[in-house]
Amino acid sequence: MSARTNDGEGKRINENKGFWTIDFGGSPIVGTAIHDGHQIRPDVAGLIALSDEQCLREEDPFTGEMIAGLTNRIVVHHSRFEVDLNRAADQAVYLRPEQSWGLEVWKEQPSEQAISHSLDFHADYYAMLESVLSAVERRHGAFVVLDVHSYNHRRQGASAPPTAQAEAPDINIGTFSMDRSRWGDVVSIVGRHFASATIGGRRLDVRENVAFQGKGEQTRFIHERFPENGCAIAIEFKKFFMDEWTGEPDRRVIADIRDTVVSLQPVLEDFLRSRR
Repeated sequence: MSARTNDGEGKRINENKGFWTIDFGGSPIVGTAIHDGHQIRPDVAGLIALSDEQCLREEDPFTGEMIAGLTNRIVVHHSRFEVDLNRAADQAVYLRPEQSWGLEVWKEQPSEQAISHSLDFHADYYAMLESVLSAVERRHGAFVVLDVHSYNHRRQGASAPPTAQAEAPDINIGTFSMDRSRWGDVVSIVGRHFASATIGGRRLDVRENVAFQGKGEQTRFIHERFPENGCAIAIEFKKFFMDEWTGEPDRRVIADIRDTVVSLQPVLEDFLRSRR
C-alpha cells in the first residue's frame, strides 16, 4: 500500500507523492486503478468525518498491485473521498450521504475554493487520460483499457453473512457504455480468460453486469472520446482477496490476480492485431 503520514486525526497525507503514476510503453493495452489511492489533500483532510478505516473500506486497495505487470498503467494516489474520478464532475465530490453509501463524509462542507481544487484534479486527470490514450491510438490504432476496481460483499458487518453469490460474482465485468457490436469479442476474451484461471486455488465466478453495469465516468469518457478505437472494460473484483473490514490482504490471491492480468495482455494484443 502507499506510504502515508498522519495529520493527527486519522486522515492520510503524503505531500511528496504525486497525484498519479503513469507507466507507458509499447502496448495497446492499458490498465488503470483510479480508486487505489489513499491520500487526502491537507486542506480538506481535517474536514473529513470518516476514520481512516472507513475510508479504506470504500476505496479499492491493492488494485494498483493487480495491474503492476502491465506495460501501460495509470495508478491514482489520491482517495475517492477527496474526489471520485469515476463520477461526472458534478457528482465527483461527495457532499450528500446518498452519494457515498449513506456515509456522512464531512464534519463541515468544504469551501467552494476547496471543491474547485478537487474538480481541477478531476479535469486534469481526464486531460491526462485523453493525452495518453491519444498517444496509444497513434501508435497502435485500436486499444483496450482494463479499468480495475473492487467491491465490498460484507456490508452488514465483519461477522455477518456475505452478499449472496448470485448477486456478487467474484469478478463483475461492466460494459454499459460499450458498443457491443464492435467490442463484444473483447468482452468474451476477458471473461473466458479470468474464468479459466486458477486464483487462490480455485476457478472464479465471472459474470457481466450483475453487481455493477460499468456505468462509471472513465469508461463513458473513453467510449465518447475514442468511439472507433477505444474499448474500456470495467473489471470489479469482489474483495475475496482481502478482509474488507480489517484491510488485511491475502498476498497469494493478489499475486494470482496480478499474474492473470499480466497474461491477459498478450491475448488481447493478438486479438487487436488480428483485427487490423
